[in-house]
Amino acid sequence: MNTITKPSVLFVCVHNAGRSQMAAAFLSNLSGGLIEVRSAGSAPADTVNPAAVAAMNEIGIDMSTEVPKILTAEAVRESDVVITMGCGDTCPIFPGKRYEDWKLDDPAGQGIEAVRPIRDEIRTRIQTLISDLLPTTMQHPVATQE
Repeated sequence: MNTITKPSVLFVCVHNAGRSQMAAAFLSNLSGGLIEVRSAGSAPADTVNPAAVAAMNEIGIDMSTEVPKILTAEAVRESDVVITMGCGDTCPIFPGKRYEDWKLDDPAGQGIEAVRPIRDEIRTRIQTLISDLLPTTMQHPVATQE
């Protein structure tokens, strides 16, 4: 039996309260545990954005127990893919990592109506990310017919 190393993804935004938390929740939920997920912020907020929590609750994903975390060099080092969302130069860069910068509106201070389209855009990007990181056979195991 061969061992498959789980790919790991780190989502980083400034406050780790909205975009990165929604992205981490989507990836955890949609990958079925096949991808290791982390999120952090360069200047973490005290709490996760309530509008982001509410927007995710609408689609059945509970983020109410999440807590913003400080970005560490170790978290970056341990991740295969680092996805930044507006943290600019505060994100440490390590050679050999795959970096993506997702241009997304910041949900900070926004009502749920403004957060929903951000949430939906993140879901679309997460679905693309999963198809990039996981072999098709792991995403949708189906019986082969002869």
